[in-house]
Amino acid sequence: MAFPHVLPSSRVPDPAAAPPLNWGIIAPGGIARQFASAVRLSTRQRIVAVGSRSIDNARAFAADFGVTSAYGSYEQLVADPTVEAVYVASPHSEHAAQALLAIEAGKHVLVEKAFTRNAREARKVVDAARRRGVALMEAMWTRFLPHTDVVRQLLADGTIGELEVFAADHGQQIPPERAWRLHDPKLAGGALLDLGVYPVSFASFVLGRPDAVLASGSLTETGVDRQVSALLTRFADHPHAQALVSCTLAAKTPTTATISGSLARIELDGDFYAPNRVRLVSPSGESITSEAPPVLGHQGLAYEAAHFAQLVADGFTESPQLPLDETIAIMEVLDEIRSQVRVRYPGE
Repeated sequence: MAFPHVLPSSRVPDPAAAPPLNWGIIAPGGIARQFASAVRLSTRQRIVAVGSRSIDNARAFAADFGVTSAYGSYEQLVADPTVEAVYVASPHSEHAAQALLAIEAGKHVLVEKAFTRNAREARKVVDAARRRGVALMEAMWTRFLPHTDVVRQLLADGTIGELEVFAADHGQQIPPERAWRLHDPKLAGGALLDLGVYPVSFASFVLGRPDAVLASGSLTETGVDRQVSALLTRFADHPHAQALVSCTLAAKTPTTATISGSLARIELDGDFYAPNRVRLVSPSGESITSEAPPVLGHQGLAYEAAHFAQLVADGFTESPQLPLDETIAIMEVLDEIRSQVRVRYPGE
């Protein structure tokens, strides 16, 4: 196969094209604020309610983002008849219970990554959504970004040949005083579920599910994972491929990703999981690069919101780009990694 002169164009629609959906937000913290900002700027989605354990926090969020209703409990939020979909933006430890609350109220649910604390909880949430007939999706925003669709097309076309090595890292310097929740076992803290989920999920996107996992890591003083590295192997459709993934709470790493094949490699500069360019490199060093992304940083959250709204409008209950069974499989890989580095959360 000749080395291409141009890369495929992204097929991801403009987020503003998605039909509007009435959203309620559970837990108005940092990621919820970034989500609301992106939705307001780039989509026709409507945030109509916000719920928090603190009515003051809910009211402050509502004032900042022009939200009509603020509630001091999650039960009140999911009971609001104007809310069609709920975005769960709380710590990992709360995802399952809050998603189940929204599902039982008949709401469609978008759950922040990592989807739950573990695969057992993930299965419970997925089973409940399937019984209730509501849409459910993990908010792994990378999966819905334009540059990811360029990678998707390159892989589908066989442009890089037989897949050999995948490598991705995600490290941020997050001490306890900056984000205590990531150091608290009760909140399912640690590098893996908050940061490592990105390279693990991206490896799943590229290679599928591994049948073998070898992991090593170190813990914080509080007993959550400070740093983790893992080797994922034995992929059914890519028998020779290996995936190398790592994450840490203690250092800002390059946060890059590469996918190397027999004919070429794909490179994503840091931060690979955010709106980005795609670079295709031949074995001889020839390269071509995709266009600059239309938005930057967390404004890219608009794409996952728009994708979910379109799913609901079209009558689908899960995304073909991130099926619920794949979300469960990713949680199973995270469980195995966590087991090998000996991290267990209270109540598991």
